[in-house]
Amino acid sequence: MIYTVTFNPSLDYVIQVDKLVPGEINRTTHEAVYPGGKGNNVSVILSNLGHSSKALGFTAGFTGEALENMLKEFGCDTAFIRLPEGSTRINVKINAGEETEINGQGPVITEEAQQALFEQLDALKKEFTGKGNSFCGGCDEGTSPESIKVSSVPDQAKQS
Repeated sequence: MIYTVTFNPSLDYVIQVDKLVPGEINRTTHEAVYPGGKGNNVSVILSNLGHSSKALGFTAGFTGEALENMLKEFGCDTAFIRLPEGSTRINVKINAGEETEINGQGPVITEEAQQALFEQLDALKKEFTGKGNSFCGGCDEGTSPESIKVSSVPDQAKQS
């Protein structure tokens, strides 16, 4: 099993328009919704390649439920920590010859929720032995890189 962690996952709403005219009503020619976030992207690719993965991180609200359902449809297991407030962010990707992105903020991740993730990772220590690990992507505004303590990563992962 390969575990991926996405601190600020998203639903990516990808739309195509022939021409984007600001201030006007623009009609799409194509649209799709995908599970987003660096770790989730890795989980989907792993599933497409026939490998088992489990997506970890944080979700909130109805968009978080939709994200988890979409990942499961793509063949990914999930074990997200559900946040009691807010919503998993929605990112809008507009392709009109060139791509414009509007990324949502996402929910605030409390220290308690961060601690729950660290406990989840600690419980996986046996699975990390002798395997490489990668933490990719950014943090939401409530989570600074300084708050992601190396001491919370299982000992075997620190050696990778």
